Amino acid sequence: MTPQIEAKLRRAFASSLIVEFDPKLDLEKLISPRGRVVVAGGDGTVGWVVRNLAETKHPLGIISMGTFNNFAKSLQLPTTVDAAIRLIHNGRPRPITLGRVNGRIFLEAAAIGLFGMSIAVGESAKERAFGTFAEEVRHLAEARPFKYELSGDINGSGSAMSLVFANTSSVGSQMPVGDKTPADPYLELSVHAGATRTDIVKRVLTGTVLSKPRPSGLGQVFRFRKLEVTTKPRVRVYADNERVGRTPATITAEVSAVKVIVNR
Repeated sequence: MTPQIEAKLRRAFASSLIVEFDPKLDLEKLISPRGRVVVAGGDGTVGWVVRNLAETKHPLGIISMGTFNNFAKSLQLPTTVDAAIRLIHNGRPRPITLGRVNGRIFLEAAAIGLFGMSIAVGESAKERAFGTFAEEVRHLAEARPFKYELSGDINGSGSAMSLVFANTSSVGSQMPVGDKTPADPYLELSVHAGATRTDIVKRVLTGTVLSKPRPSGLGQVFRFRKLEVTTKPRVRVYADNERVGRTPATITAEVSAVKVIVNR
């Protein structure tokens, strides 16, 4: 957020109330009941605003200025400031799906086991949170296969290193997980994404270095709206890049949870 970009945003939205981001903001006190909200910033800022506007009537415009922008890219939103401003002025609000795991909203993916740990490692490295990074690396090294049981829209059981519940086509450091977009009224379960540490490394390289759409060997992918997951032993659960406890987990597709301004 350079002074030049900030000045451009203030000109583009001169008739709006403009506030600097603060996680202590009470958005509902700042805007009218159906007022439009535009968020400009990195992935963390966009995620915070989206989660706080879930299940409200406020159309949301997104100007993505983050490192990876998985959510915006899955919605085919522009990743340049000028193009994003034009879309917000000329686009239309469209209901999109968010995910929820154990009460926590996620934009990109929820994960159980190794894959979730790898996303947390990447995030702590990006943020240079070295204490957290060291802790997550230790958990990554200690990860072991677990037995799982699924109920709800999908019934089954098996053994895995990871279960990934995706709302976007890529997560974390642009690691490919499927073909899902938030415009779809469901989530996708992938059992074999992140099945091994080698697979995770391939996905990181595919997303951030090789720029390929996705690696081979994605494994089985299932669509669902609600799942209950139990594991033996209990395993860490992640919503996007944040840990949200351990299994059991309830994962739901929150259809039409928020309206995002997209291309007409």
